[in-house]
Amino acid sequence: MKRILAALLLVSSSAFGQAGKPVRAIVPWPAGGTVDGVARVLAPKFSEGLGRPVVVENRAGAGGSIGEAEAAKAAGDGSTMLFVFDTHAVNHLLYKDLGYDPFKSFEHVSLLVTSPQVLVGATNFAPTTVRELVTFAKADPGKVTYATVGAGSSNHLNALLLSNRTGIEMTHVPYKGGAPMMIDLVGGQVNVMFVSAPQAIPQVKAGRIKALAIGSARRMPQLPDTPTVAETLPGFAAQSWVGMLVPAGTPKEIVARLNAEATKALADPEVRGKLGAQGFDVVGSAPEAFLAFARAESEKWAKVIRDYNIRVE
Repeated sequence: MKRILAALLLVSSSAFGQAGKPVRAIVPWPAGGTVDGVARVLAPKFSEGLGRPVVVENRAGAGGSIGEAEAAKAAGDGSTMLFVFDTHAVNHLLYKDLGYDPFKSFEHVSLLVTSPQVLVGATNFAPTTVRELVTFAKADPGKVTYATVGAGSSNHLNALLLSNRTGIEMTHVPYKGGAPMMIDLVGGQVNVMFVSAPQAIPQVKAGRIKALAIGSARRMPQLPDTPTVAETLPGFAAQSWVGMLVPAGTPKEIVARLNAEATKALADPEVRGKLGAQGFDVVGSAPEAFLAFARAESEKWAKVIRDYNIRVE
């Protein structure tokens, strides 16, 4: 194994596009969100490993599909990498014409991290638990507003599942990214939302928002007093994930080199510490495993999307 890794690391940096030029790391979401945070932790490690700058570029919009479409058109020479959110696996079920295929237009490099989602509320919103939220929402159907990063996103789908399990009706308020969504929750313009733990934890600890419940199977050490949703609704689970892709046609040796760099970066104690403190579970996977995971996620959510007739025009 060590010999194989050493051989991969000897792939010349000149194979990554034009020698000397920076490698683009496209993040199809605004700065300050979940995916952006992961990319900016890992980019310096990729720079060290590849021996050339890795520059994060935010290309937000349409549930991540604008940035993904741009990356799909890029040269498959290692000069462009793409960091994606869980919407990568479902956007093709929501949009009529993405301009790319999520599985055929990319090489899947690695599933980088997963994270429990936290059901959080504005400080001016009365309910403090799932039960209180349900009671409040049933008293006035549609009054409770919930924020998401767009139709079909994991926070949207998990809110729909919560509504389905409890029989409540809430009003959807979509945003273009996690940062603007959080700003409005802190300001009390929306009532609740599911959001990845790394975005939730700092705001909860600062007292700007409150945590109602966690989507993981167990309580989180960062929020030990916050119950899981499953304590009220057995079996309920909500998570986010971030992965890395490159354009289709990228040579296998470059995909393998990038996977090796991702594995090395995620094993770094400093990186693991930063990501773990934020609430991420570090994964790292083989390209084939990530592709299988993304396909499984697509199949998992397809029924929910069909049942709720979710479409984005």
